[in-house]
Amino acid sequence: MSRWARTHGPFRAEDVAARFGLPIAPVRAVLERLAEKERVVEGEFLPGGRTREWCDAGVLKALKRRSLAKLRKEIEPVDAAAFARFLVEWQGVSRPRAGLDALLSSIEQLSGAPVPASVLETEILAARNLTYKAADLDLLCSAGEVMWRGLESVGPHDGRIGLYLPDRYLLLAPPPGRAEGKLAGAVRDLLERRGALFFSDLARETGAFPREIVDALWDLVWSGEVTNDTLAPLRAYVRGPASGGSRRQFRGRSFRSRRAGPPGSEGRWSLLPSPMAGSSLIGGSGGPPGPQAPTETERRAALTISLLERYGVLTREAVHAENVSGGFSTVYPIARGMEEAGRVRRGYFVAGLGAAQFALPGADDRLRALRQASEEPQTLVLAATDPANPYGAALAWPEREGTRPQRVAGAQVVLADGRLVAWIGRAERNLLTFLPESEPERTESARAIARALASLVTGERTPRDRRSPSISAKPAFCPAPADT
Repeated sequence: MSRWARTHGPFRAEDVAARFGLPIAPVRAVLERLAEKERVVEGEFLPGGRTREWCDAGVLKALKRRSLAKLRKEIEPVDAAAFARFLVEWQGVSRPRAGLDALLSSIEQLSGAPVPASVLETEILAARNLTYKAADLDLLCSAGEVMWRGLESVGPHDGRIGLYLPDRYLLLAPPPGRAEGKLAGAVRDLLERRGALFFSDLARETGAFPREIVDALWDLVWSGEVTNDTLAPLRAYVRGPASGGSRRQFRGRSFRSRRAGPPGSEGRWSLLPSPMAGSSLIGGSGGPPGPQAPTETERRAALTISLLERYGVLTREAVHAENVSGGFSTVYPIARGMEEAGRVRRGYFVAGLGAAQFALPGADDRLRALRQASEEPQTLVLAATDPANPYGAALAWPEREGTRPQRVAGAQVVLADGRLVAWIGRAERNLLTFLPESEPERTESARAIARALASLVTGERTPRDRRSPSISAKPAFCPAPADT
């Protein structure tokens, strides 16, 4: 029976019984003894099988190696433009949806991605949701569906933040820092002791000047220690001092505030749990015991799955662009294990990128389907920092002399059928073009840039829109007219 197993693929116990003319009972007994010695393996190996099968352990390993090698050979790498077309479709930018469910799905896909606060709503979330309003995100936050965390301060009125689903926060959030300063420590202790508090409570308990309390709160925010149940203070922080006065904006509506807190102090403040230790999501020693801290393996597995769901095809360059601690070596062992388990595919999917590339089932088929450009040209204007824009992250910027484009807040890119044709600097004062040398591609790219610039001027996105998240500013989608 052991010799039969070594010279056959997966088989049923009935097959062996028929071959040797034996009753089924002794055959099963022998197979079970071989399984105890790890010489055969029991499982479901045959397609359409109705019973459990058996297979020699060495044969099964050989089958896995040959199957993986065959699958890898089936993949022909696509070019950069095809990968860009795939990414905007995978993340729902080329076909935005409407409604709270669509918004929550987009946030789930972007979980943990470091995004500049100044473009989060006006350019990134609005690019994925046809009817996006600031009130929608506030509603999801107040309902406990979404939480946000500061990741890094960038300049005096901007910073990178991450959005998380509460049950994934401990798995995906990086370890927090610790804000320095006596007042920051007092606010931290107060929130730990009392739980979530409004600004008026913080001012009454600390006795400090309002502006100093706000500065301490934002030090705690950017160190990853404190959050708020609404994004109203983040919007005020981005707008800067010019938004001062008694007029306030909340959930897209303006009103004359009656409270004494300065802009940037709105909402209710609370401590975030530490991903490295169990803690309550609300904070406070009087609350229920917090969840158990995840292990390092669980955190790496969750991070790898999140990156795969965000990009569909995971590359070394995309991981580095997200500033993952430890780089690609953090997720590679997990992705390799998922490949061996049949949960992802490994291959050379995108030409010019690292050889170690992993794709979710179905993502590789969608990538190959977009190998050829659409018959109807599609032009998109995206934030340069949008995860759906691969240029400057997974893909290198095209070579050119002089000024080089950058993935900075406020900058935008113009994609024509996935090809990068222009980069628009922050404040829309600089324009870099990347036009093909040959015709008619050169003329078509120039027309795509003209349509994109016209869309910025005529209606949908202006510098003022990006400064005011309460205005639903949509990303430009520019279908090709009959004659431009």
